[in-house]
Amino acid sequence: MITSSTFSGKRYAVLGLARSGAAAAEALLASGAQVTVWDRQDVAREAFEGRCEIADPLESDLTGYDGLVVSPGVPLNTHPITGHAAKFGVPIIGDIELFAQARSDLPPHKVVGITGTNGKSTTVTLVHHILRMAGIPAVLGGNIGEAIMAQAPLSPGEHGDGVYVLELSSYQIDLTQSLDCDVAALTNITPDHLDRYDDYAAYAASKGRLFEMQSAQHLAVFGSLANPAGQIYTREREQREGDRAVAADLDALREMQPQWPNLQGPHNLENVAVAVAIVEELGVRPSQWQHALPRFKGLPHRMERVCEEDGVLFINDSKATNTASSAPALAAFPPDDSIHDGDPRVHWIVGGLAKEDGLGECADHLGNIAAAYTVGEAGPRFAELLEEQVPAVERCELVSEAVRRAREASRPGDVVLFSPACASFDQFRDYEKRGEHFRQLVGVIADAAEDCSPASTFLKDEAA
Repeated sequence: MITSSTFSGKRYAVLGLARSGAAAAEALLASGAQVTVWDRQDVAREAFEGRCEIADPLESDLTGYDGLVVSPGVPLNTHPITGHAAKFGVPIIGDIELFAQARSDLPPHKVVGITGTNGKSTTVTLVHHILRMAGIPAVLGGNIGEAIMAQAPLSPGEHGDGVYVLELSSYQIDLTQSLDCDVAALTNITPDHLDRYDDYAAYAASKGRLFEMQSAQHLAVFGSLANPAGQIYTREREQREGDRAVAADLDALREMQPQWPNLQGPHNLENVAVAVAIVEELGVRPSQWQHALPRFKGLPHRMERVCEEDGVLFINDSKATNTASSAPALAAFPPDDSIHDGDPRVHWIVGGLAKEDGLGECADHLGNIAAAYTVGEAGPRFAELLEEQVPAVERCELVSEAVRRAREASRPGDVVLFSPACASFDQFRDYEKRGEHFRQLVGVIADAAEDCSPASTFLKDEAA
C-alpha cells in the first residue's frame, strides 16, 4: 500500500469503508495516523475493531481532526456531514487527495488524470496498456480497479519513471484539492449527475477543477467533444494562447482504426486520439503505440465483442446508461454496400430505467438500425419513439426475449447490439450484472473462445 510520513501523528475520520474508504483507512493507520472509522454496515466495521476508534463522525466532536475522508458516493450537496465538518473547520477529502499528499514520499513518478462524462474508463485502460507494452511501469487506479492507496508504490523502470494512471469522476475531483497531474485529460462532457450539482455549469466546473490544480508547465488534453472548436487538442498551460495539435491527427488514426478490433466507432477514435496525446507526452514513440493498439482487449460491457455466430456479431455495451453513450455504438456500424446492398444491419436492444426522455444523440444514427427490440421500464416509450422511424420495432420487455428475437431476425453481416441507453436498476443490480446476463444469453462463458455456444443458450430465463 501507499504510506507517507505526511500523515504520521495526524488525526483523520473515514466515513464509508467500501473499496476506497477501507484502503484509505489502512494506509493512514500504516502511516502512523490516529484514525476514526465508520460505516453503516457492521461487517465493514469489523475489520477495524481493536485497531482504531469506531464512531460515526456525524455524531462526533471533530475538533483537532486534520481531515474527514469520505466515499465519493456520499452526496456532499445533501448529506449532513458537509455542514457538520464545516462547523469544526475540518476539510472533507477523498482517497485521491490522500494520494496527492503522499506523493512527496514516493519514488520519482508521473501522474495521469483522466475525467469525462463518457470514455474515461476506456481511455485510462488504453493509456495503461500502451505504457505497459512500451516497458514503462504503470498502475491503474482511481475510479477503476483497485483503490490507489491499496497499491504498491511504483519504482522507475528501464524506460522511465513509473506512471500512476487515474480515472477520476467528478465526485472524486470534488474531494481533491492538490492533485497536480503531469498530464490531465477531459474526454468529453455532457449533462449527467445533475442530482449532485445545481446545474450543468456546476457539473462542468467540477470537471474543470482537475486542470485548475495543474502546475503551469504540465499538459492538458481535451477531446473534441470537450472542445467547442470540435477538434482534439492539447494545451501547455503556460502557453494558453498556443494550442497545439496532437501528434497523430484524426485522419491518420481513422485510416488505422480497422486494425483495432476492440476500438471501433467514432467514440473510440476520440479515445485513442486522447490516449496517443497522453502517452507521447510521457515518451512513448509512435511505433510503440501503433504496436499496442491492435492488442488492446477492451473493457467488459463497453462495446465488448462477445462472439460471432454464423456471421452475426454480438456486442455487449451494457455500460451505455444514457443516450449519449449509446449513440457512438450505433454510429460504429453504418450500412455497408458490400453487406445486404447497404441496408441497415444493427439489431438494437434498448431500454431499462430511463435517465431522460427522448432519443438524444441516438436520433442521429437511426439509419443504421435494421430493427429495435425494446426492454424494461422504458421499453414502451422507446417503442413509441422508434416506430415509423426504423424498419421494425419489437416490444420485448425482457432481455432474454429481445436476444432470441434479434438472433432469429439477423443475417450474416448483421450486429446484435445490446446498448440499453438506460440505467439498469429496473431489472438488474447494476450495468455489470446486466451485461453478464447478456453474455450468458448468447452462450459465452468468461474468457471463452471466439465461437458462440449452441443456440439453446439463447432461451434461458431472465434473471432479475
